[in-house]
Amino acid sequence: MDQIPYSHLEKGTFLIASPDVESGIFFRSVLILCEHSPNGSFGIVINKKLDLELPEEILSFERLSNPRIEIRAGGPVQTNQMILLHSSSDLPEQTIEICEGVYLGGDLQFLQEAVSSEGGPEIRLCFGYTGWQSGQLEREFLDGGWFLHPASAKYVFEMPVHDIWQSLLREMGGKYATLSMIPEDLTLN
Repeated sequence: MDQIPYSHLEKGTFLIASPDVESGIFFRSVLILCEHSPNGSFGIVINKKLDLELPEEILSFERLSNPRIEIRAGGPVQTNQMILLHSSSDLPEQTIEICEGVYLGGDLQFLQEAVSSEGGPEIRLCFGYTGWQSGQLEREFLDGGWFLHPASAKYVFEMPVHDIWQSLLREMGGKYATLSMIPEDLTLN
């Protein structure tokens, strides 16, 4: 019996770009949906590395003791805005749990303490985000632009970024597993 595809647009869902999305930040991207309501939605791309030098007052690499910090391009909107995704449940008044083990938010003091602690939490410094107006994400999903999968900390924090898109599609099985084998450069096919 075929598995019924996941089809719930809600906080804590991965949006996996269909292979039809061919350019820009959304090419083979995976986003975690952080908010979805009748007023609109917002999510953060989790599988696009970003090479960026941060000001000393935000992040001092001399004091960097936590090896679990990575920088991501979170989306095309407000790319100069830093958003924290992390694994710490210690700040319930400052954070929102997106799915089990993945939290959004935190202040500069939290970030500085977390980066200077060898045993600190997993942290993804995401620059920018993706936003949709009311009904826009639903239309993109119904038009086949996104596949959905329940989000998990494993893919946000443990999986190498270049493996996330393919691994999620393989995990979904069936036609999705087949789509995961499409080469990035179709001229190589």
